[in-house]
Amino acid sequence: MTSDAPTAPPRIEPATLKDIPTIIQLAEATWEPTYRFIISREQIDYMYRVIYTPASLQRQMAEQQHSFLLAYVAGEPAGFASFSPLPAAEDDEAGFKLHKIYVLPTRQGQGLGVHLIEAVENAARAAGGQFLDLNVNRYNPALAFYERRGFARHREVDVPIGPYFMNDYIMRKEL
Repeated sequence: MTSDAPTAPPRIEPATLKDIPTIIQLAEATWEPTYRFIISREQIDYMYRVIYTPASLQRQMAEQQHSFLLAYVAGEPAGFASFSPLPAAEDDEAGFKLHKIYVLPTRQGQGLGVHLIEAVENAARAAGGQFLDLNVNRYNPALAFYERRGFARHREVDVPIGPYFMNDYIMRKEL
């Protein structure tokens, strides 16, 4: 039986190094379903190995200034996001980049992604951020989600990752 009662908002907390196993668990459940219709199986496997090893995640947190947020629904981890400040632009605008946002397939469509994006936007704004950029594959259905959240296509890039390329849009939202 379903209820029309509003669901409680997710609990969103900053992640620490001790949360790396939880981030990996969420990535394992979201990575392949997100990309299987966009890039090759070989590219999915390669990128996952580069980005989601414990050492890589530790480097992102400790050395690359990536802040991770974990979203919990009913006490269980259901999604995560990461972001960091961008190097200062020529025009001195302070920008941030949303690196990752993933929600468990079983939790998609419940507003969790919106809550995560809002938490990132609020943190970036509180740190003096004037805009938030993100990369999204040009063929990713999530484009529409980002556009509904106020992001606009800023430019196209082809990002080399090992022997592969990510064919992305950089999308930007003014904060």
